[in-house]
Order: sequence, then C-alpha cells, then structure tokens
Amino acid sequence: MPAVIRPVRAAAALLAAGSLCLLSSFPAGADQGPPGGSFGGSGNGTSGDADGDTLSATAGGIVFDRSKNGTGPAAGPVTAATSWTPPACWYAPKYTPEQLQAYLEPIWEAESTGYEWDAEQREKYLNKEEPDKDFNKDRTGKGYWWGSYVNKSFPPGWDKCDADYFWVDQGDPPPPGIVNAVTPRILAELAYAEIRVPTTEITLAPAGTTKVNLPTWAWLDAADFKPVSVTASVPVLGISATTTATPVSLRIDPGTPDAQTYPASGVCESTGSRIGEPYEKGKADLTPPCGVKYLRSSGDTSFPLRATVTWQITWTGTGNTGDRLPDGSFGAPQNVVVQEIQAVNR
Repeated sequence: MPAVIRPVRAAAALLAAGSLCLLSSFPAGADQGPPGGSFGGSGNGTSGDADGDTLSATAGGIVFDRSKNGTGPAAGPVTAATSWTPPACWYAPKYTPEQLQAYLEPIWEAESTGYEWDAEQREKYLNKEEPDKDFNKDRTGKGYWWGSYVNKSFPPGWDKCDADYFWVDQGDPPPPGIVNAVTPRILAELAYAEIRVPTTEITLAPAGTTKVNLPTWAWLDAADFKPVSVTASVPVLGISATTTATPVSLRIDPGTPDAQTYPASGVCESTGSRIGEPYEKGKADLTPPCGVKYLRSSGDTSFPLRATVTWQITWTGTGNTGDRLPDGSFGAPQNVVVQEIQAVNR
C-alpha cells in the first residue's frame, strides 16, 4: 500500500473512533499528531510544541522564540534574494513509546486502514513474546520515535519526507539515508521563515510635500531600525540556532523616471548606526548622501516612492556552527507629493 495513502485511511479511522486529532493527508509519519504545531506562526514570543517549559504530546517539535523579532503592524517577512527556500519538511523526535501507542492503536482498532497495513504495523511496533517491549517501552527515557514534520504552508516538496516512524536512541544519529533530519542548520533555515522586519517607511526632509529640483534627504532612524532575530530549538535534543537579520542597505525607487537618486545607483549603504543621514538646518545647499530629487511635479496626485531594505542573514547554532544564509529584502511604498516652485511676479 503506498505510503501516501496510509495517512488518509488513518485519518478516517481516527475520525471514526471519535479522536480529537485533526489530520491532513500527510505522508506516513508526517501527521500533525496530538495538539501542538510543528511550524510556528508569525507572532512574537515563544511558540511551537511547548507550553511554557512543558512539551506537548508531540515530543520533538520545534520551539520558536520570536521575542527579538521585528514588531508593529507593518512588520513583515523578508524575501530571499535567490531561489532558496527553507526546508519544506524535516525529521525530528516526535513520540515517546507511550505517545506513539496512544496514536496508532485507535487507527488499528478502527480497521479502516486495511488488514495488510495493520498487520505490517503491528509487526513493527508490537512484541508478542515480550509485550513490555511494545513500541520500545523498555527504552522509555532513552530515545524517541522520530517522524516527519511539514511546513504548514505546504511549499513544493512538503511530501518528500515519507519515511515511517523510526527509533533513535538519545545521542545517536538518525539512520543512514534519512535526509533532512533536524540539525542546527535546518533550525536556522526554519527560523529564517519566522523573521519579521520593521516597516521600511523612510523619513524624508522636506516632509509631506517636496519641491521640483529640490534635493530631498532620506534616512532610517537607527533607534527603530536594528538587527532582529529568531531562535529555533528542539528541547529534547538540546540543539538550537539563532537566525539574525541585519539591515545593510536601502534602495530607493522614486516612483517615476523623472527623478534623480542619491547616490546615482539608488542604493544607500549602512554606516553601522543608520542608513542615510538626517537633515539638519544649514544643509540646504548640500547633496544628501541618501535621497532623491524630483524633476517634475506630481500634479494632483503623488509619486509612489518605494523603499526596499536589504537584510544580511546570518546564523549561529549549537556546536559553534554558523554561516550566512541568502540575503533578504523587504520594501514598502509611500506617497510623495511634489509641487512646482511658485515664483511671485511683481
């Protein structure tokens, strides 16, 4: 029986048995299991298969700490500069012996998954001669049944982790051939998807309305624009990784070809403390290090200036691991009204 079909039957069995577990048509081992998400949402704080310091029924789910993430209603995820994407699925500890028994036996009892598959499963998990070893109960506290977890947005490849549950003693590596077994790097890549950066609305001077041929200064306030990070961990394995996004440059698109940017490339590099330079009295005759000059009026409307920040993404993890991940970008438009300078004739 194909592995992809089995969970569908398993779901039907659980529903027939009155189970409260909600299942999707995941591959074998990729079910959601008992309550507790396997891939977090976008809020701040700590989330995942944990309730405070207590793990939920799913043994090895990833816990995300977003307390150092970007905040605010306009905060959003970065877009990778390449075609790279975080893992669509991965393997990690999922059940203790007792938890896996509680999950599988109602499926078998419902008899809706077929005799052949039920018999195969019982052969794998039960020990007729020594029932105390059913589901590896004699190894409780010495390891976990591993299974697959799925990115809940179901990107391409979400169904590739189709191996059935397998046992791993604590401290041992997963069996050879298991691709995407959770590691600090995989945690870092999953934390990448949880990064939220603040809005890229830039400060302009003059503010509100600017004039044709008048250089407009642009900058991002250092107090509001700083690195953000998310930490992902698997508590039962004692591994974690922190992914950090640091703003490195700002690209300005004036919203019209009739404009000149400063610098000419339109890309303002970070100075370490801020991007761009605040306008101060006495700088009216100077060229802004970061800004724009409009060459015509916006008329009765406005120009949709777009500010896009490039974020450098790095990570550090258990075992002194760490590296770069693809840069990310996040942008937002803001309307700029440009007026002609009126001359007074006497």
